[in-house]
Amino acid sequence: MKMPLKIKYADGTEGEVPDSDAALEIYRHSASHLMAAAVCSLFPGTHLGIGPAISDGFYYDFDRAERFVEEDLGKIESKMKELIAENLSFEPCIMSKEEAIAFFARQGENLKVELIQEKAAGTLSIYRLGNVVDFCTGPHIAETGLFDPGSFRILNIAGSYWRGDEKNRQLQRIYGTAFLEPRDLADYIRRLEEAKKRDHRKLGRELDLFSISEEAGSGLIFWHPKGTRIRHIIEDFLRKELYRRGYEFVTTPHVARDVLWKTSGHYEYYRQNMYVFNIDDEEFVIKPMNCPGHIQIYKTQMRSYRDLPMRYAEFGTVYRYEKSGVLHGMLRVRGFTQDDAHIFCTREQVYDEISDLMDLVLYIMKSFGFDQYKVELSVRDASRKKDYAGTEEEWELAESALTRSLSDRGIQWTRMEGEAVFYGPKIDVKLIDAIGRPWQLSTVQFDFTLPKRFGLSYVGSDGSMHQPVMLHRALLGSVERFLGVLIEHYAGAFPIWLAPVQAVIIPIAERHREYAGQVKRRLLQADIRAEVDDRNEKMGYKIRAAQTGKIPYMLIVGDKELQSREVSVRNRFQGDGGSQTLEGFLDTIEGLIKNRAVEP
Repeated sequence: MKMPLKIKYADGTEGEVPDSDAALEIYRHSASHLMAAAVCSLFPGTHLGIGPAISDGFYYDFDRAERFVEEDLGKIESKMKELIAENLSFEPCIMSKEEAIAFFARQGENLKVELIQEKAAGTLSIYRLGNVVDFCTGPHIAETGLFDPGSFRILNIAGSYWRGDEKNRQLQRIYGTAFLEPRDLADYIRRLEEAKKRDHRKLGRELDLFSISEEAGSGLIFWHPKGTRIRHIIEDFLRKELYRRGYEFVTTPHVARDVLWKTSGHYEYYRQNMYVFNIDDEEFVIKPMNCPGHIQIYKTQMRSYRDLPMRYAEFGTVYRYEKSGVLHGMLRVRGFTQDDAHIFCTREQVYDEISDLMDLVLYIMKSFGFDQYKVELSVRDASRKKDYAGTEEEWELAESALTRSLSDRGIQWTRMEGEAVFYGPKIDVKLIDAIGRPWQLSTVQFDFTLPKRFGLSYVGSDGSMHQPVMLHRALLGSVERFLGVLIEHYAGAFPIWLAPVQAVIIPIAERHREYAGQVKRRLLQADIRAEVDDRNEKMGYKIRAAQTGKIPYMLIVGDKELQSREVSVRNRFQGDGGSQTLEGFLDTIEGLIKNRAVEP
């Protein structure tokens, strides 16, 4: 695609877009309309929902009695290329709201009628592409001939609900992607193929890490022994590091009376995502957040400025209602454990606390092998200040502390105007995985609301009462989501320090089993996670099983090793490492574990 991109506005005027990001969004949105025209041509009687551009492509929701099947995707893509060859024009038109409603009603496009009734003012714009007319603000590319036939791909079919509401009509969503250059599409398809190989749901099953039981319910994770082992390694590492940095761990109940959540505001603003039940005519809530529980601990005593900062941490399991359509393995669940912490401090301590938090976030992520990241600073919309809690002074204090902390560390960030939540600004750290995908995990969040709602206070150095500043922070986001990201980042081949089984001992014959057991006991004594594979199988089979299980080290023992009291070492990174003394091997692996090495 040659830049600038030629486009057509809703009033019929034409222009050019030189900016690649804006041009790509218009190109993708136009591709969604092209796909809709192809679908309506191939499958008469199909009705249209919405078809936006999204971060990695586009989709369109269709209302159709029959189900689309995978074979239809190729047909749709071919039809789109036919329409490109016809060089159809995107023809805009301005209509009155009444005319548009009457027009779409005659076409039987009831979903469009509903959208127009809700969103349109006195007049609105529509676009015609071939035989398809759509309610859309535009702009679009000027004509279909501007599409490169090799720049888009129709990807998959999914279910959806009209307006995202499970109570509404079920639709069929077709996803596609498009790029301004075919080479960018080819790169994206390669990344998609690589992502499929790394899918944590597939690898989690193959490596026996976790499962989800439909009998128990969707969105609930069952951690298997190996997955639980990794979880404990992660939690033990964090726990030790947090104690070193002045945190105290707390444990709070999984349920609490509704009054707690009404005070916090969650009951009013988050009720649709909470699980509520009754005990003895009182309403209780299964906790969706840990913060009100930590506040209850803070409130048990009168606090002094000498007590602050107070840093409470908890691996707290919470439950939130998520629609079934958005559940996705470990990455989007209904029950999960947050590595949560809340810091109560004075205003004078805010900058130091934020700075320490940023140091902690980057240290933890580097420890898990993430060296690339994006940082976003979410601030309020200056034109809507009345919609946010807190005073002007508090917002200025918070934003100043966040920006100074980032600047002092030389961290580049993107300022996200209007993306702050109503109760305070925040820093989000998005990690970049091995195939270039960003993952939102770590968050540092100011909160002006909860200290006021719960009447938190401390005695200042002046002897009077003051309200503490409250900071929320999560490093991993949730343990479940973080493991899912780790699986995909490493394609299941965890670093040695995280691997659930670090070494497998493989005896060549029956007479070598006793020595294999001795080797295992010595490894376990040194806190190396080891197993013996003494199944009555051929050596090649057992080696392949260890490789498939992504075990870092294989220690093979036969006659020579038995006599020399050594082990023959193979590792998944470099292959055959030759014979070593057991103590020599231990020195090697213990050093790798201590340094949290990704590879030898």
